[in-house]
Amino acid sequence: MITRRTLIGAAAATPLLSLPSIAQNRTKTLRYVPGSNLTVLDPVFTPAAVSITHGYCVFDTLYGMDANLQPVPQMAAGHTVSDDGLTWEITLRDGLMFHDGEPVRAQDCAASLARWAKRDGFGQALGAATESFGVKDDKTIVIKLTRPFGQLLHAIGKPHSSPAMIMPERLAMTDISSQVTEMIGSGPFRFMADEYVSGDRMVYEKFEGYVPRSEAAAWTSGGKVVNFDRLVWQVIPDPATAAAAIQAGEVDWLATILPDLAPIIDMHPQVNLHRSDPFGVVSVMRFNHLQPPFNNVELRRAILKAVDQTPFMQAVTADESNRDLCLASFPCGLPGVNELGDGIIGSLDVEAARQAVIDAGYNGERVVILNPTDIASIHPLGVLTADLLEKIGMNVDLQDTDWGTVVQRRVSKEPVENGGWSIACTTWPSISIANPATNATTRGLGENGWWGWSKDEEMEQIVADWLSAGTEEEAQTLFDKAHNRALDQVPSVPLGQSFGDGAVRSDLTGMLEASVNLFWNVDRA
Repeated sequence: MITRRTLIGAAAATPLLSLPSIAQNRTKTLRYVPGSNLTVLDPVFTPAAVSITHGYCVFDTLYGMDANLQPVPQMAAGHTVSDDGLTWEITLRDGLMFHDGEPVRAQDCAASLARWAKRDGFGQALGAATESFGVKDDKTIVIKLTRPFGQLLHAIGKPHSSPAMIMPERLAMTDISSQVTEMIGSGPFRFMADEYVSGDRMVYEKFEGYVPRSEAAAWTSGGKVVNFDRLVWQVIPDPATAAAAIQAGEVDWLATILPDLAPIIDMHPQVNLHRSDPFGVVSVMRFNHLQPPFNNVELRRAILKAVDQTPFMQAVTADESNRDLCLASFPCGLPGVNELGDGIIGSLDVEAARQAVIDAGYNGERVVILNPTDIASIHPLGVLTADLLEKIGMNVDLQDTDWGTVVQRRVSKEPVENGGWSIACTTWPSISIANPATNATTRGLGENGWWGWSKDEEMEQIVADWLSAGTEEEAQTLFDKAHNRALDQVPSVPLGQSFGDGAVRSDLTGMLEASVNLFWNVDRA
């Protein structure tokens, strides 16, 4: 059993990490423990949070998100739009330079956008409406559209899940099916490739050639002022060891801590809990729409109305401050999200839900629930789903396996008799499913979409209309229309919203809110 005394005693007994002491260079080096190992360096190739955290160190974006989650110029000085809305010209600000000493040109940006638009979901929507990503001169990017795309700045400025990060043209020409491995960007840190050891540590140095913007830093926008000479990521897989290391002062910042360890960390006089992402993650029950029984929309509606989010969120975290009910198919608290599921989600008691299942024509088909045993935030979701479905009269087969097996199984489109599945639960960072275009849990792309393969042509038309909306009022109306469509067709069932904490040494200041941890603006008191 891990106790506070155990952790503090271990920390006091001997150094936990074979690293130079922070005390030797406290004003120059920031030591960080990521939530997982950094294996993919290309932040456009993967939406993994650890790769995006790395990406924001090395690369920059044309537009960032401000404190109101609105796109504002970052590498850009500004933009103009033609009267017909089909030609966008984005001008670069002065002083932009890559880590190899080359100036940032519009050609680099155009090539980076073109590559990103082939990989990212929001980027693909923009790419489908784009004739070309081109240039007028070295300072001016020209995006020519085939139809108006009112959400263009939101697309290229989005902060999570493969942001549109800018690379030198020679790297941006890399085929999107291959990873970029040479880390040359124009961001506030240089990646020290010769010190990179996957599974052990990653090292970044302050880029002296970076010219910050004059505005205050907020989310991924504003002045990215770096106050440390070096940023060292130390991979510590064991949560207890990581907790002991920050208490001993051997590291400054933990990306994540186990909920069970949070009270111990909170008691330490020199360590504070830290929550960078105020919107957390959304837990989701996902149906397989290709196979019975959940190719039946009436049955999906019955389950949506039977789900009480409270036990699901209580199972994820016992701390009430770390969970919220969110009666919506989009994450609560984000711009444009209204809680339209109030009165729908969880509106039926067990007996009424049992009758709704009968009325839907359920024929006793076996319901296979894929459930990972090795992810604490997801495992209880499957257990509770199985319990609920049994109570409302369904034939449930809960299959507990490791996460790797779940990932392999859930791509199968076969019937359950041939190794297929019916339901799988997972979590999504809220910011990554914040609008009708990026929310994979509500899209209707069929077999070209997220596993579960919900096909809904009406939803896709609403998304297209939202992307082309000319005013904020029109966009909000279409956002609500997409939301109501999701509640009607039930591609997925939202199970609630939860929030995770990290930890920082109490002498650190200036940590920003964002969907990942950011290392500019941070200083030591």
